[in-house]
Amino acid sequence: MIKAEITDKELLAHLDSLEADKLHIFTMADGRVRGAIFHGTRFVNQLRAQHNLGILETYILGQASLCAALTIPMMKDMEHTAVKFEGEGSAAGFSVEADSTGYVRGYLFNPHIPLDKPLENWDLGPFLGSGNLTFSRVHKDDKYPQSSTVTVEGHNIAQDFASYFAQSEQINTAFNSSIQFDRKGRVVGAGAFYLQVMPVTGGDGRLGSQVDSNVEESEEDKIILRKIENAVKACPSLGLLYSEKEVDSEDIIIGLFREFNPSIIMQRDITYDCPCCEQRFVDYVRNLPKKQLEEMKKESDKPLEIKCENCGSIYTIPFSKIF
Repeated sequence: MIKAEITDKELLAHLDSLEADKLHIFTMADGRVRGAIFHGTRFVNQLRAQHNLGILETYILGQASLCAALTIPMMKDMEHTAVKFEGEGSAAGFSVEADSTGYVRGYLFNPHIPLDKPLENWDLGPFLGSGNLTFSRVHKDDKYPQSSTVTVEGHNIAQDFASYFAQSEQINTAFNSSIQFDRKGRVVGAGAFYLQVMPVTGGDGRLGSQVDSNVEESEEDKIILRKIENAVKACPSLGLLYSEKEVDSEDIIIGLFREFNPSIIMQRDITYDCPCCEQRFVDYVRNLPKKQLEEMKKESDKPLEIKCENCGSIYTIPFSKIF
């Protein structure tokens, strides 16, 4: 990826004053609940710079990318997840990918969403609309991805992710994501978290690795779910919290979920990045039919400009590198 430079000095000074972008993975309620919280203010600013996005476009792709980042702790070994939303709204949809190595990339189907009037709220229904949310997972030894699609409402991306896990994975999952803009439209805070209540499958009541979807929720599960739901509802805007620099991720975890005795078990770096490079595109062009290559060269002897849709990088490739 060709990393886009953020040139706003005031924004850069603000970013330097924040805690590092990190993903904190934690468990609580004696292992019955697992989760992660991701501070991603620099992350969202980088994706905005890569794609040169406006406020609404940044909000949509930023929300989707933050939620995609939260799927990384759920991965087993080397895994890659692609999440695609195809909707009826003017934004058309998005594609985001997360990799177990720690990078996320993605793009909007329509990077210039038309607006008839100023935004009154962050309801994304008019822009995304109802549609299909598809998760495709590829493990290192898989020949083909494993895909599953659900229908979602498109009003709130975090809720759509939760709906996917409820419908397809049959795991009770809560997602919460937030992006804070200042008066000049800068992203000054961004973050997200997820929580999952894992079903008991063993005789000793410990966390099981496989889910039996036929087992009904116990009364204990219902109580935990109710309490967690209340904690999620009580959560203030993560974007605002991170922008004000009054608390860090550990403070938020402990403050929100104290009664569940949370324990942070790992921290990870997550970046908005892409494995694209010039050589990949050179190899791709070389594999085009020879006649097509010759016609391309006849039309113009100027270098080819190839844009990576996943990260916005533009590669200028002279024909001397191709032939």
